[in-house]
Amino acid sequence: MSTWIWILIAVAAVVVLALVYFSARRAQVRRVEEKRGEARELRQQSEAQARKAQERSAAADEMAERARADQQEAQLIGQRANEVDPDVEN
Repeated sequence: MSTWIWILIAVAAVVVLALVYFSARRAQVRRVEEKRGEARELRQQSEAQARKAQERSAAADEMAERARADQQEAQLIGQRANEVDPDVEN
């Protein structure tokens, strides 16, 4: 074989290797972007879930406070009932 054929084969091999490298690189960049998008969605879901949990916690705290107030009121009414009831000794 003549020298120019060997040079042509070497150039073709370099071009093929370059194409393989750049296509693999592009695929890697695409996978990284997909993972970033997935992570972004997961963060948004996490933030929404955290907000919902915080709202529920605040509602539970408010209900517990109301329950304590109702319990105190019931105790006061019970004390008043004991004061009014002639059968209960003070």
